Amino acid sequence: MSRPIRIGVQIKPQHAEYAQIRDAVSRAEEAGVDIAFNWDHFFPLSGEPEGKHFECWTMLGAWAEATSRVEIGALVTCNSYRNPELLADMARTVDHISGGRLILGIGAGWFEKDYDEYGYEFGTAGSRLEALSEALPRIESRWARLNPAPARDIPVLIGGGGEKKTLRYAAQHANIWHGFADVETLKHKSAVLDRHCADVGRDPDDIERSVGVGKPPEEIGDDLVAAGATLFTVGIGGPDYDLDLLTKWIAWRDAR
Repeated sequence: MSRPIRIGVQIKPQHAEYAQIRDAVSRAEEAGVDIAFNWDHFFPLSGEPEGKHFECWTMLGAWAEATSRVEIGALVTCNSYRNPELLADMARTVDHISGGRLILGIGAGWFEKDYDEYGYEFGTAGSRLEALSEALPRIESRWARLNPAPARDIPVLIGGGGEKKTLRYAAQHANIWHGFADVETLKHKSAVLDRHCADVGRDPDDIERSVGVGKPPEEIGDDLVAAGATLFTVGIGGPDYDLDLLTKWIAWRDAR
């Protein structure tokens, strides 16, 4: 399958007022980005650990109204923080508010401070992955039962590189698989994902390969495309939300 190159931005909801976050989303959409992501945490992941921070899904509901073209989603939702049926309903609702532009990014969770401060059981990496495997079919089942149904077949993005479990879940459920990888790691993980697809009877070309990028496209873009990636996401932080690197990736996309 020949896929178009797409550019995403992850607008980190930390160390900024919401007005600055909203402005960053608006500027990114105007610049031509394809997808605007936030993340699903309760505290900053860098800088002042008790710094300003906002919640993921209420923000996505606001972005659904504040934007008109870009797809939106979390990179990624923590499965532990919401009952799967509730998450399915939240996603369906934001999908309708946005006119069918939501991507459900989801992962098993890892940031222990979130769990401790908000009263969730952290468990083990294995228990969190098992919970994710149980949640994914429940989300899909709830979408099939909701009235009204989602505005479209909501794309599922699964983030993570665990070869035994996470990549198998991606083969079973994902439309997009997201990792943070150099070229050789991307090739290796993609090959593992392909093998899981073969095991579950899935065409591996059905799954878009996505990577986070922190370097200019002229340094890494063509090599990542050759390794199979077509979705490239630039992370930007508050309070200024500098779009310089993002606009370089957008220009590279447009020149291809």
